[in-house]
Amino acid sequence: MSTDRYTSPLSERYASKEMQYIFSQDMKFKTWRRLWIALAETEMELGLSENGKPVISREQIDELKAHAEDINYEVAREREKLVRHDVMSHVYAYGQQCPKAAGIIHLGATSCYVGDNTDIIVMNEAMKLVHKKLVNVVAELAKFAENYKNLPTLAFTHFQPAQPTTVGKRATLWIQEFLMDLEDLEYVMGSLKLLGSKGTTGTQASFLELFDGDQETIDKIDPMIAAKMGFKDCYAVSGQTYSRKVDTRVANILAGIAASAHKMSNDIRLLQHLKEVEEPFEKNQIGSSAMAYKRNPMRSERIASLSRYVMIDALNPAVTSATQWFERTLDDSANKRLSIPEGFLAIDGILDLCLNVVDGLVVYDKVITKHLLAELPFMATENIMMDAVKNGGNRQELHEKIRTLSMEAGKNVKVEGKDNNLLELIAADPEFNLTLEQLQAAMDPSKYVGRSPVQVDAFLDKVVKPVLEANKAALGIKAEINV
Repeated sequence: MSTDRYTSPLSERYASKEMQYIFSQDMKFKTWRRLWIALAETEMELGLSENGKPVISREQIDELKAHAEDINYEVAREREKLVRHDVMSHVYAYGQQCPKAAGIIHLGATSCYVGDNTDIIVMNEAMKLVHKKLVNVVAELAKFAENYKNLPTLAFTHFQPAQPTTVGKRATLWIQEFLMDLEDLEYVMGSLKLLGSKGTTGTQASFLELFDGDQETIDKIDPMIAAKMGFKDCYAVSGQTYSRKVDTRVANILAGIAASAHKMSNDIRLLQHLKEVEEPFEKNQIGSSAMAYKRNPMRSERIASLSRYVMIDALNPAVTSATQWFERTLDDSANKRLSIPEGFLAIDGILDLCLNVVDGLVVYDKVITKHLLAELPFMATENIMMDAVKNGGNRQELHEKIRTLSMEAGKNVKVEGKDNNLLELIAADPEFNLTLEQLQAAMDPSKYVGRSPVQVDAFLDKVVKPVLEANKAALGIKAEINV
């Protein structure tokens, strides 16, 4: 590893080897060669000829295929120093390996034929990996929700104690957002198309020349290339490039996943502060360099940190798309070389962290119950009032008394620093006609969680299970994190 120059934290610390390969030089230039083979093969199959003689032979195609994988990088690099053009440098390098086919490589194409089509192919492969990991995050969260669907816990609105829910029910809220992201991802993946081969300004003028104006034959070029590259179709029209709106749609999907992950990580960080739920903490892990006792939610914080990067990164393709001039301008190039790979590398790191955290979440049920019981008398006041009315009390009068006594108990907790004595105050008031024992017997947390367990069961069965069943081949991956 070089230590005298900048290296990206995305590759050094966060992104998986699988995602890094998708955006590697090997993937890029091997795809270029596959595209050149697809173009030449298509031209041959459509009968491209000159004076009745085929322009492209099977022998040439076979030669191109024989060297599709062994990229002669050094030759390409030296050539680029001379011509200052990456595509033509690789055309030259490929031709050096394939002397019989050298003259027909890139025939009728412009640089965007390999550059843009490769970008789409790479994004598609990257989205497949994101999809796989996202499904596994949902699967792990579903297990967690099932395990803790019955465990009552304080809910929070405004981060103030509110009517109880269950630990599992809260997890379904995280799952639901990830499922929304999955739907969006599948839609974009399903609608993604190749650029095809449309020439310098999208008019396919070069193919009019090559095929002597045969419109019917030219119409077959893009569909045949798409099929050879594993796509259903090409975009119907383009300038020199595919619309940069495509990059915007892809980046927005990544930003959506990041937002969902960020929300979950925030909740976990707050719960860890409460000592109710804790992210995994390894035996030899150090929480603080100074405060040795600390167990900081560092992985959740990292999720939040990378998520912010991805959400902001989505602005790059949006602004690039908005500022393209006519059929092409090159100010997209440097930006998308950064924004798209880094968006994917970062979201890959985020999903690995999510998998790691969710797989090892620690739940401290006794702390959860302690916190709940400290607030439960306030939550139970409506039930207490109903019981008192059944015993002959006046609902309106009792409502005012409970309000007054609740204020007194709240002052006791907040100002005096004492325990919640609301039940004792109610028991001491004869108008309620309820003993302390009766009141305490009503403090069963499970009575106050509403339909939470039922909601979890229904959600997992009707919403989550079909998704996991449809993607069962992708399940079972575990995430290793570097730091």
